Amino acid sequence: MFSGKPLKPTFKCYLPPVQTDANKTIEPPLKKLEPTLLSGEIVVNEVNFVKKCITTDSSQDDLVGKLICTNFKVSFIPQDPPQKQRTQLFHLLLGEHDIPLTCLDQVVAVNDLKGKKKILSSNQKLKFNPTELILYCKDLRIIRFCFDEAGPESARKVCLAIAHYSHPADIQLLFGFEYQGRRYHESKEERLSRSTQRGALQTPFFDCSTDWDREIKRTSASEWRVCSVNLKYAISPSLPEHIVVPTSLADQDLMQYSSFCNDGRIPMWCWSNRNGSALIRMANITDLQQQRKIEQRIFTAIRKSHPQNSDATTLELDKNLPTIQEIHSAFAKIRQICVLDPFEETEERWFSSIENSRWLDYVRVFLRQSAEIVYLLEGKSVSVILQEEEDRDLNCIVSSLVQLMLDPHYRSITGFQCLVQKEWVMAGHRFLDRCNHLKKNDREECPLFTLFLDCVWQMMNQYPAAFEFTEAYLTVLSDSMWIPLFSTFLFNSPKQRTQLLTDFAKNKAIPQGENPAVFFPAVWEWSQQFSIKDQTLFNNPMYVGKGSACVQNGEVKSFRRTKKVFSSTLRATTTQQSNGLKGNGERRRSSLGSELRSDFSVVKDESPSDRFFRDWFSQPVDQHGVLIPLLMPSHVALWKLFFLRWVSEACIPNGGPITAYHKLSQLVDEIDILQSQLRQYKGSSLGSTRLPSPGAPPSSQRRMYFKASSPGRR
Repeated sequence: MFSGKPLKPTFKCYLPPVQTDANKTIEPPLKKLEPTLLSGEIVVNEVNFVKKCITTDSSQDDLVGKLICTNFKVSFIPQDPPQKQRTQLFHLLLGEHDIPLTCLDQVVAVNDLKGKKKILSSNQKLKFNPTELILYCKDLRIIRFCFDEAGPESARKVCLAIAHYSHPADIQLLFGFEYQGRRYHESKEERLSRSTQRGALQTPFFDCSTDWDREIKRTSASEWRVCSVNLKYAISPSLPEHIVVPTSLADQDLMQYSSFCNDGRIPMWCWSNRNGSALIRMANITDLQQQRKIEQRIFTAIRKSHPQNSDATTLELDKNLPTIQEIHSAFAKIRQICVLDPFEETEERWFSSIENSRWLDYVRVFLRQSAEIVYLLEGKSVSVILQEEEDRDLNCIVSSLVQLMLDPHYRSITGFQCLVQKEWVMAGHRFLDRCNHLKKNDREECPLFTLFLDCVWQMMNQYPAAFEFTEAYLTVLSDSMWIPLFSTFLFNSPKQRTQLLTDFAKNKAIPQGENPAVFFPAVWEWSQQFSIKDQTLFNNPMYVGKGSACVQNGEVKSFRRTKKVFSSTLRATTTQQSNGLKGNGERRRSSLGSELRSDFSVVKDESPSDRFFRDWFSQPVDQHGVLIPLLMPSHVALWKLFFLRWVSEACIPNGGPITAYHKLSQLVDEIDILQSQLRQYKGSSLGSTRLPSPGAPPSSQRRMYFKASSPGRR
């Protein structure tokens, strides 16, 4: 019986009509959407007429196009990409809508009509046709695709393909092994040009004795030597082949001691202070019966390496710092607050939720522990041994932060990369497991390197002129963990790296003896990801380089790293530049007992460590000396660029830190132009009657991304 309701059409056109005039409508030709593929990259599945949801509250900005899964990435190609000004770095290997498969944390298929949702993994079946795909990414992005206009079977297949290829069964199935093998044979000219560019600015890999020798000489560690007892990983698979040990320890003794240490990890030198104290790291001694005997011999050798023959202090970080599980839990909570449910509560409750996640607490704990070690090395001039069960997690964070606070070399771009290479990559941090690249064991996953970068950002935020690099550099470095094309963050240990790259070279017919840095480069070769111009965004315009002058109390002074004598009495100071901190210029003091006091009062029964910190904060900061962070909760902030960059509500159009960076960069570039012109004038001969016309350096040689116009042209 006819119900009186209009019949629904049995066919739906998936192509929008194009109106040509008032009386005529024609169907448009379908624009061919082809992905940009790297060498060795292949398309494994794709689906058309997919909608990428840009905002949650409106579909006005949504894009329609093709969703593609390759053996490297998930790629979306808009049918009509919006013409917008570029607001981010232009990546040479990834498009604006590309996500590396290793960056995917969860792949979730949704059917809104049936109210079904499923987290997909490799080789799983999907019993319903998805209407939506949600990708949760490790760089904190959440990306939604809708299949309202797409074929249901094609949508289901592309979801399963993404889930399958984001869960590789073996590390050698990561796309980097295919890409770098092909690239080696296809880019001989580029490889030759890169080899000629290698020089003083190259980041050392610490895979040879000469790199360690240079570091010993740089830090004047005369009582330490490079030892090759672990050649071919004879005593430990997780230590580098060359390590630095006290000169009084013979190779034979080290081989004997290694059998009693966890994973054979004998004590390894990290850094030496100018006063002779040294920073050492080691794993626990597993043989409890031999523990005291072995420790006594090792500690005696370390004591002999000190110019005053002082005993070393041992710190068991496992007992003082959060566990791996606690750190992972805190990160999951702050991620939920910042990314999954941003700003759904009032401002006060949102900040309380951030605090309750404990992530910022853990940042403070690691900074505080590192500051205590700075006191021991600098204030008491004693050597410090960092001890951890495996010496591959917490020790990496603390040893790096201590050196960052004490040595200005590590605050330069090259020095910081040297620090990461030495204390993380070659020290055997398990990047493969902690990043969970193969998605095999979630319990092993932990964002320890992210925690370290957050600690570094806190120091940069407090001392903005002391670091050569920017927070954009730290963010890009963090993102690079999820791009499996570089060797830096792929492996669990130096031995695993050596074995896999040796097999890789054989399989790809790479000549025997070729340097692995050539055929499987590290992430430090930024030219593979960014143009020379975009790399200038890594340069901090406020950085005070060595020998740079500053104005202090009306006098021009140069920053030099001089030896400080920390007295037991307070040196009174009234300058608001005290401690050189970014902020409101208030006078502050720190102590190990209370972490930080906001007054100058001398506490009764003040400990030597309290006196050290109080005295340090009473001095104008030396940008090339010791840096100690403020540790009160109000001084440790949320790293917004990292946690909130994908949250549109948190972005400030035409404002925020990037605007300040823009203006500072233009100012610094103008100063560079004036200095260049001044040098040209001074370089002209005194007898010449006509001075050369000064000009700005070529744009390619200028170190700031945002350029100033030449002052002479104004």
